Amino acid sequence: MKKIIYNRFNKAWLEDLPRVVYDGKIIVVTSFSEAEKAVDYLLTMPILGVDTETRPSFTKNQHYKCSLLQVATHHNCFLFRLNYIGLSPAIVRLLEDTKVPKVGLSWHDDIHSLHELGNFTPGNFIDLQHHMRDIGIEDLSLQKLYANLFEERISKAERLSNWERDVLQEKQMTYAAIDAWACIRLYEELERLKASGEYEIHDEQTELEIEEEFKLYEELAAQKK
Repeated sequence: MKKIIYNRFNKAWLEDLPRVVYDGKIIVVTSFSEAEKAVDYLLTMPILGVDTETRPSFTKNQHYKCSLLQVATHHNCFLFRLNYIGLSPAIVRLLEDTKVPKVGLSWHDDIHSLHELGNFTPGNFIDLQHHMRDIGIEDLSLQKLYANLFEERISKAERLSNWERDVLQEKQMTYAAIDAWACIRLYEELERLKASGEYEIHDEQTELEIEEEFKLYEELAAQKK
């Protein structure tokens, strides 16, 4: 049976989906030495998921630099607290690596944020948005992509929280880890579907019209009874 994927995913559908649960290990990195060990480990992995977080500003003309770089494997996620260690030599080594593929979403925006902290030449990065367009998906937010392919909802409640607080809250760490880890899952599922051809792209509006027609049919049938 082919997987049904929608070109545009109706936001209203998210409410009925179960929330994504992350049960991997989360490691917070706050020193140069910890960063060296973490990067040594990460560069032995076959693929990585990446994302960043920045403290939001609610004041005009106030701007914060990138606060967090999260890098996930299949089973764990490292949270590099850039507001403490900046672009340490180990982090630059990770970002410039050309061997291990690193999957992100709208990664050019993250690159721009990271460049505010220092210079580096981006290595082997894969932007999910470009690849999702190849099969006809138009809604490209992480939340909608994950719901579209896995029928689960990623909570975005922590997106505008303070990413520079002294100690990150558990819900912040989980949120950050999921955003990076989800990129791996999405990319691998996309590659599986492209290789197998076991998917169909449906038009969102057509599906909604079918639902409305079915409801109308039920109403008319009820009136005839």
